[in-house]
Amino acid sequence: MEIGFVGLGIMGRPMALNLLKQGHAVSVWARRPASMEPLVAAGATAAASAAELAQRCELVISMVGDAPDVEAVALGAQGVAEGAVAADRSDLVYADMSTIAPTAAREIAARLVERGVTMLDAPVSGGEVGAIAGSLTVMVGGPQNAFDLARPAFECMGKTVTRIGESGAGQVAKACNQILTGAGIAIVAEALLFARAAGVDPERVREALLGGFAYSRILENHGERMLARNFKPGFKTWMHQKDLRIVLEEANRMALALPASAATSQLLNAAVGSGMGEDDSISLLRLLEQMAGRT
Repeated sequence: MEIGFVGLGIMGRPMALNLLKQGHAVSVWARRPASMEPLVAAGATAAASAAELAQRCELVISMVGDAPDVEAVALGAQGVAEGAVAADRSDLVYADMSTIAPTAAREIAARLVERGVTMLDAPVSGGEVGAIAGSLTVMVGGPQNAFDLARPAFECMGKTVTRIGESGAGQVAKACNQILTGAGIAIVAEALLFARAAGVDPERVREALLGGFAYSRILENHGERMLARNFKPGFKTWMHQKDLRIVLEEANRMALALPASAATSQLLNAAVGSGMGEDDSISLLRLLEQMAGRT
């Protein structure tokens, strides 16, 4: 199966590389030609547009920033829909692996169906480390037959691949993931700051907590990085800020109170406003240290 890939940034590049490593024919397109060079060097074919990918491939995947970017790739000039219509490709599956609002995913999917294109929303969790290792969690919404076609590709990029339900369901699952991880990072940062402020070694505190009910993957992995002061982005703060914005916009639409999500969103806003947007979202530790005057 030939696969098209759009979006070759911190996540998309290693995801596309894993498809190549597993023997798939991969064609790529990016707005910046330089972004395609490492993939072409690894064996991918460069395309001139997303429309060209749609004409050439059975499956087109995108990994871009937000809903306007997805809409441009899918429905814009020289986009997936335009290419599919031009080539009369009623069998094309378009899988967006970005994180966007469930409402936006459903709207884009409905507009694509009118052009004969089936869409899957398939956001991922695992950050850059998971993208490189091919161990991402892939959460999928959309028709079963399209999922069946795309699943072998997803399994090249992810360790856990789950069809959650119909269109938009993958994005709902990802929003839930971001609620848990965002609040988890904030809570771990608070705990480590509390230990340090109380004059106790936060590394020893973390070691003890890992053996009890307070254990979490965030305490284990992100907590270790916080203690090492390793704020190199695996998942940038501005991206987590965007994801919590999506959560709260959807919650407002459904008239849901999500106070922990709202508080975490405010911390992420402050971190971005303090110049930490390009750093990892574990920078919430630095933000809390600044607020406490303990930098």
